[in-house]
Amino acid sequence: MKIQNPVLKGFHPDPSLIRVKDTYYMASSTFEWWPGVRIHTSTDLVHWKLITYPLKEKRLLNMWGEPDSGGVWAPDLSYCDGKFYLVYTDVKVTDGAYKDCINYLITAEDIMGPWSDPIVLNGAGFDASLFHDDDGKKYLVNQYWDPRSFHHPFYGIMCTEYSEEEQKLVGEPWVLYKGTADRFTEGPHLYKINGYYYLFVAQGGTVYAHQERVARAESLHDTFLTQPGGPMLTTLDAPFHPIQKAGHGSLVQTPAGEWYFAHLMGRPLHHHTESIAENRGWCPLGRETGIQKVVWDDNGWPRVVGGHKGVMEVEAPVDAIVCEGEKASGLDDFDTEELSLHFQTLRIPLGEDTMSLKARPGHLRLYGRQSFASTFLQAHVARRWQHFTFDAETKMDYRPKNIQQSAGLSCYYNTQNWSCIQVTWHETYGRVIDVVATDLGKTFSVYQEKPIPVPEEVDYIYLKVQVRGISYQYFYSFDGHTWQETAYRFDSTRLADEYIKAVYDAAFTGAFTGMFCADCLGTGLPADFDYFLYKELDMEIDGKYI
Repeated sequence: MKIQNPVLKGFHPDPSLIRVKDTYYMASSTFEWWPGVRIHTSTDLVHWKLITYPLKEKRLLNMWGEPDSGGVWAPDLSYCDGKFYLVYTDVKVTDGAYKDCINYLITAEDIMGPWSDPIVLNGAGFDASLFHDDDGKKYLVNQYWDPRSFHHPFYGIMCTEYSEEEQKLVGEPWVLYKGTADRFTEGPHLYKINGYYYLFVAQGGTVYAHQERVARAESLHDTFLTQPGGPMLTTLDAPFHPIQKAGHGSLVQTPAGEWYFAHLMGRPLHHHTESIAENRGWCPLGRETGIQKVVWDDNGWPRVVGGHKGVMEVEAPVDAIVCEGEKASGLDDFDTEELSLHFQTLRIPLGEDTMSLKARPGHLRLYGRQSFASTFLQAHVARRWQHFTFDAETKMDYRPKNIQQSAGLSCYYNTQNWSCIQVTWHETYGRVIDVVATDLGKTFSVYQEKPIPVPEEVDYIYLKVQVRGISYQYFYSFDGHTWQETAYRFDSTRLADEYIKAVYDAAFTGAFTGMFCADCLGTGLPADFDYFLYKELDMEIDGKYI
């Protein structure tokens, strides 16, 4: 049995992997998407199933008004003495000299909750994790941010003792590790193995210079020495490798004593006109999660089996208990009391006055709220792009009467980068279909003053997006059988981290597709969605199987 990378497709960065008895749990970042922190589970490291979001109450997380790619960064999941510990960073400011963030800790006896009220730890830097030493003491390690204009923003990896009895950090913090010449160091995880304290850290930023470094010491107050020979894991030197951006992860040991490392990775697409050697490409699926097998050399340093670049196919644990995973594809007909776990909203939970599965049975009703530009209240329910080729489709009943009312199907990266096919209203034509997009903050309409009229007798309008690797296109239908293509083919790279980071420093999430309803008039006019279909396709695109 083989582990096929990535094990978590589409936007699943910063994995924190642990084992409790014979079950593995993996936490990943969610940034501004609500609820916070995705938890997957497996018993074989091959097949994974999404089971919960710990941060699904406002008492645990409130991202109202937070910037794009703010919110929940790099959660850390751990388990000790019958209790789960989850440390997470809520980042309030992303651009500029300051990173206003708060590190929290919550606990639970069951991975499904309930989770305790959050304990505020510090705000010194992001990517915090909790280390449980074998003498019973606990320590928080986090990236230590330096806001001074004449300094590099990375000051070091900070370590502070945590008192479980007092539920707070105690004593003076100290710098555990200053990193290497690559400077920017984050994502710290501490482990004690064979008498050494091993510190695993990410370096080089979150794009193509990304890497995972290891340092060790015999005491937490000794000097941590960096593993010789370069990064344990990186694809910086391998532009043609199918894994890119490798780094930022966590280590786990199987019951049989084997070691595996879960890590962030990306799979870029390229235009025909681009050289891969000059431009590493574009990742609309965002940063995904891969797993590598690790062995220890004669000097006690970890090595990735297959080399420091990692491999796409990895031997599964010898003691793996085969389990069922889940398919990302599927039809949601909204006949249940709760949304599928695949769906998320932006920044806050949507109350019954904004999103309802009860108002019209068999439908998801969204009451019109703010536009895609808002960081406060969007009536927008979406899920990740998880495949290079897929169809997403919905059936909608919506009757706008004003130019400020619209609803439909979206492809969304952030407030400044999105597209949609929408039903809206026009002074001449009445109810119409248009395709609208914002590219780096500049909004345009495909049909402008000649949108597509919707026949008066039509109740439901069918909307679809076809994603085909480097491009995607919207379609519509009035009967669900005969589809009409719209007049514009979008470039998928416009919804990729790399494209957005050229202008905005914080771009970490990958593309989403979903349903929305906007009413800037303020009347809350609803749209009713009868179903949402996400269908993965196995297709060959331009000679490349993806």
